[in-house]
Amino acid sequence: MPTAILILAEGAEEMETVISADVMRRAGIDVTIAGVEGTESVVCSRNVVIKPDTKLSEAVSKDYDVVVCPGGLKGAEHLAKSEAVGKLLKKQEAGGHLIACICAAPLALKSHGIGKGKKITSHPSVDSQLKDAGYTYSEDRVVVDGKLITSRGPGTTFEFALKIVELLCGKEKSDSLVAPMLVKM
Repeated sequence: MPTAILILAEGAEEMETVISADVMRRAGIDVTIAGVEGTESVVCSRNVVIKPDTKLSEAVSKDYDVVVCPGGLKGAEHLAKSEAVGKLLKKQEAGGHLIACICAAPLALKSHGIGKGKKITSHPSVDSQLKDAGYTYSEDRVVVDGKLITSRGPGTTFEFALKIVELLCGKEKSDSLVAPMLVKM
């Protein structure tokens, strides 16, 4: 069974968090939601409260097939500042495993020196920061460059999560989730 860790920080975008975790779990991926600050409930960008499964400091001892970083500007800033997040992303990149960031979360890639020069996308509000950092920027809804998956924002979350499923479980599995969820692709 493929494994995923979704990193949850204060101010995360709740749609990107919940939809990503839900779609991956529907595909049979073992998803751990890890709180940057521990297991206390996290207040997301629109005041939805989510309780992590575990704390990031404990979860990082395991290996994962994908590390998922939801956006939300405040949440992304927390991911960018976290040493533990940086350590996990560097370990993931060095191991040749998937890293998936949506919305403003690619700021964490920039901050921790991940995927330099790769083709990425993000929420338009942070595109200039990523362009200035030397990434090849695209306005595509979901971008895959090697083991790096990026996406634009809340409205692209289903496509983002389904791309993660496709890369971990195959296109047939990803496609099988679309009709039951009534997702328009």
